[in-house]
Amino acid sequence: MRRMKDLLLSVALGQVLSLLICGIGLTSKYLSEDFHANTPVFQSFLNYILLFLVYTTTLAVRQGEENLLAILKRRWWKYMILGIVDIEANYLVVKAYQYTTLTSVQLLDCFVIPVVILLSWFFLLVRYKAVHFIGIVVCILGMGCMAGADVLVGRQQGAGENKLIGDLLVLGGATLYGISNVCEEYIVRNLSRVEFLGMIGLFGSFFSGIQLAIMEHKELLKVPWDWQIGLLYVGFSACMFGLYSFMPVVIKKTSATAVNLSLLTADLYSLFCGLFLFHYKFSGLYLLSFFTILVGLVLYSSTSTYVAQDPRVYKQFRNPSGPVVDLPTTGQLEPSVTYTSLGQETEEEPHVRVA
Repeated sequence: MRRMKDLLLSVALGQVLSLLICGIGLTSKYLSEDFHANTPVFQSFLNYILLFLVYTTTLAVRQGEENLLAILKRRWWKYMILGIVDIEANYLVVKAYQYTTLTSVQLLDCFVIPVVILLSWFFLLVRYKAVHFIGIVVCILGMGCMAGADVLVGRQQGAGENKLIGDLLVLGGATLYGISNVCEEYIVRNLSRVEFLGMIGLFGSFFSGIQLAIMEHKELLKVPWDWQIGLLYVGFSACMFGLYSFMPVVIKKTSATAVNLSLLTADLYSLFCGLFLFHYKFSGLYLLSFFTILVGLVLYSSTSTYVAQDPRVYKQFRNPSGPVVDLPTTGQLEPSVTYTSLGQETEEEPHVRVA
């Protein structure tokens, strides 16, 4: 019974993130189409400023090794690169809508999933089982079903004038998203959520501010400012800030792969809202797509992945029925860890015994 509750909670947490992305998409749509405010960099800049005000200042008033200056002395260049990666991931995917079709963006954005899987395998030592890959395939099939429904109902597909450029931008953005998500998982598991968000806020606001001054200062002058536009910017910033603040919690509880699978439903939530707000045409394939993705999520979350913190456990995991291996060591052996859909459990009997 408890396992079932954990499974449902895992899926529910991911859907909260999808709803936040739905809010981001809806406010962006109103800003760009109704008020002709095409300011993706400025919108990201507002989010990074909020992260800076909340989390970077929190780090600044801390004492000891968790202080902002102490963190910068040890890892400033790593967080600088991560901040740039995060900024450009957001920018490339938004920019792609100007060149390619909505369906292409939806499908190619799924490229983030194999990127996260590969990076998790090689750098986080995550090991998957057959049921995980089955769940991933089912989720992607659900996404393909949604894209097919878009074509059948003639939903607005976008410009699609330079499709190759747009598709490459989506793939580039998805790759950067994958890198950012895996780094985020490593940081929140081994360091802290506040450190990650504080550093992203610091370097994100700095570099997005530079990009804003270079690329969008003219667009800002064209925005017909009034209370409605101001409210939309506030709504967008609130959803974006909530997404960034809550995502590390969900990633630590589940994994970067599980989170990206959960986010596949975000387009469907936007679509369901669009049925009432923008009078989109409905197709039963949308419901089929939604439930297919949820089935894939349940399959993926139903079984634990395995993480060998010590590389010496790796071969034993691949052959768990094999004999116990005695290995010399100069330090304390870190236990192998099983990550469930909701956190981690230290195994009672590690596979490797140290002589």
